[in-house]
Amino acid sequence: MKKHPAFHRTELLIGETALEKLAATRVILFGVGGVGSWCAEALIRSGVGHLTVVDNDVICVTNINRQLQATSKNIGQPKVLALQERLLAIHPDAEVLALQKVYNQETRAEFNLSSYDYVIDAIDSLSHKVDLIASAMEAGVTLFSAMGAANKLDATTIRVDSIWKSQGCRLAKFVRKRLRSRGVSGDCLCVYSEEILSPVETDPTDEAGDAWSGTKAQINGSMVHITGAFGFNLAGLVVQDVVRKFGGPSTSN
Repeated sequence: MKKHPAFHRTELLIGETALEKLAATRVILFGVGGVGSWCAEALIRSGVGHLTVVDNDVICVTNINRQLQATSKNIGQPKVLALQERLLAIHPDAEVLALQKVYNQETRAEFNLSSYDYVIDAIDSLSHKVDLIASAMEAGVTLFSAMGAANKLDATTIRVDSIWKSQGCRLAKFVRKRLRSRGVSGDCLCVYSEEILSPVETDPTDEAGDAWSGTKAQINGSMVHITGAFGFNLAGLVVQDVVRKFGGPSTSN
């Protein structure tokens, strides 16, 4: 892929070799909601040249408060297609593949995880998330995973650590429990928050006068400064890993 002038400032920071490696990097991202959508944009704006986004959902009015591609004009459109259009407008030379599919045990064989340099998990469903994490670990690919970004307000409590060391996150606790029950002992870095808030009780028909879209068993409150920070951290893990391997600035105290 030819060098794009939009990434001049990026090259000044990480160097030509790392920028070229980012352009050749293949990433697959599962889930493009409040966390995944911001992760996808950060990857493309960082120079990642090959990105596959996977999500079977369509844009709902209640997505507007936190999901990058959601606007009042594209309600009802597939999330991955709306996001693909935006990403290609930012970086037309990138290869952005949009798959309007769900990842689960029945469809996992459709995704050749080992053909990617990085797998990013931003899935909401616990069972689907655990299966993806286990499958990625079995495939031996580099995996970065997002834990619970809902019911959070304080972005300063967001952390990155081993999935086995994350603290204060209810979702991470259940993920670990299910991984253990499957005999999974691998590891990956995850983004999580230590903040513990009591959710506000609300009627899920209040916002739109109708039932919220989707089939989730439970709907939690969430805000963009948290979900966006989770997504940016996930993208940053990819960038930092590439830079560590192929040059760039060194840190010092």
